[in-house]
Amino acid sequence: MSDVLHKLPEFLGNHLALAALFLILLLAIIAMEVARLFRKYKELTPGGLTLLINRESPLLIDLSAYADFEKAHVPGAKHVAMSQFDPENKDLAKAKDLPVVLIDKDGRGAADKAAQRLVKAGFGKVYTLGGGLFAWQQAQLPVAKGNK
Repeated sequence: MSDVLHKLPEFLGNHLALAALFLILLLAIIAMEVARLFRKYKELTPGGLTLLINRESPLLIDLSAYADFEKAHVPGAKHVAMSQFDPENKDLAKAKDLPVVLIDKDGRGAADKAAQRLVKAGFGKVYTLGGGLFAWQQAQLPVAKGNK
């Protein structure tokens, strides 16, 4: 171990670009994790969502495309197109006191954007399904088909 520590300054001096890239990536990862810790909504695993469904009967909102929703969705989820998602909608505003879970197809951002909008609109219990419907299916949990 001490041999590695003695050679580290020489390595860093010879590979300055790699060292800088490593430092930039490390800082970016730390910043993303800190931001995730302080956001006002939580990410659930499929198992965590199952527990929430069994304990609190949350409002499940699926933000995927309608064709994808008809192929498969979490049972009990309501479809809302992301382009029509409005936290100020009078029907959605009635659910401010309920837990609201946002689900997208693969967990790549639509649910996070919608969650931020819900938090900004005053919703207190906002969750996203980490990995989206894809993670739900990978966990071999049941899916519903059609528009119900």
